Amino acid sequence: MSAVATLTIERLGFRGEGVARYEDKPVFVPLTLAGEIVRARIDGNRGSLVDILEPSPDRIEAPCPHFGRCGGCQLQHLAPPTYRDFKRELVVTALARAGVEAETLPTVIAHGIGRRRATLHASRASAGFMGLRSHTIHNLDRCPILVPALDPAPQIARAIADALGPCDVAFTASDTGLDIAIRAKKARPGLHLGQLAQRFAPARLLLNGEPQFVNTQPMITMGKAAVPLPVDSFLQATAQAEDLLARLVLDATAGARRLADLFCGIGPFALRLAEHAPVMALDSHAPSIAALDLATRRAKGLKPITARARDLFREPLDDFELNAFDAIVLDPPRAGAEAQVRQLATSRVPTIAYVSCDPQSFARDAAILTAGGYSIGPVTPVDQFAYSAHVEIVAVFNR
Repeated sequence: MSAVATLTIERLGFRGEGVARYEDKPVFVPLTLAGEIVRARIDGNRGSLVDILEPSPDRIEAPCPHFGRCGGCQLQHLAPPTYRDFKRELVVTALARAGVEAETLPTVIAHGIGRRRATLHASRASAGFMGLRSHTIHNLDRCPILVPALDPAPQIARAIADALGPCDVAFTASDTGLDIAIRAKKARPGLHLGQLAQRFAPARLLLNGEPQFVNTQPMITMGKAAVPLPVDSFLQATAQAEDLLARLVLDATAGARRLADLFCGIGPFALRLAEHAPVMALDSHAPSIAALDLATRRAKGLKPITARARDLFREPLDDFELNAFDAIVLDPPRAGAEAQVRQLATSRVPTIAYVSCDPQSFARDAAILTAGGYSIGPVTPVDQFAYSAHVEIVAVFNR
């Protein structure tokens, strides 16, 4: 049975929802802010906002008319200074819980001109993100947090769903045009996709992982290189964030003569590091390694990059391998790099530059490294996920 109650929001939770107490239990209420007094409908530990009785001075008008109904953003109603503090606090809290003492710097905003990747859910009538706490698609005309090249994404997704039925459509704005990847359970390739490719002229159109039409290879510029974008490869959310993260990594490893880039992906760090020193680049995603290798061979002015496919979760570099390097760069997926970090903790590698997209796994790995004798320098939160509860992290560990 649900009930309507007056609540005082005590703080923001790590998902960006307001946290209050009701009958001595925590209740999570989206679209609210710390210090607000609100009326909310309560169902278990979840609340839905009915009315704001006393708003926070940090509350602002959301820049997007879809905010509050679309579930794609959580924090458009939060004033910028407090928003930056919230992102920083995500890192501070995770480190404290892991018992790691470190200075956490102010959040650096790296939204750039918007996110260059998005996956929209689509049906014949709707295309967008799921509604707030809903499995219903919230129909979008456009999404203001995406790069301008993705303005037509909802229109394209609706046209695809009209031809193929319900599907998910992933868009990437590459240097050479849109890369469109469709996931559909009941796919009917053929004439419909040909008409869509002709109508929207993407660089590439894929259906369930298989290229259907390739007008030109989707390319991404990284440093001095142009990288062909593989299917299902990782790419930082914004170009500005990629540049900023790479600059921080370059600063941390300046002077190193033997470098390894672990979980290297298609090479956003390796290709820039190779402007200064040879690099060993490892990742489990073989197509990304192949793309990096091709980009390396075509680029001019780079030191050698040795790119190899290796599953660092199951086969991390051991002490003997690690001790051949002056500096290691880590950029693992959300789960972190525990197996590799445990090997690093017993190694003699002088410098580790760690890039993370998850405060909890980063804090766990930081605790392992510091227990192994590394010192952790200032931690930099980087916000490339506008209005979300996600944050990127860069930290340097020294022997």
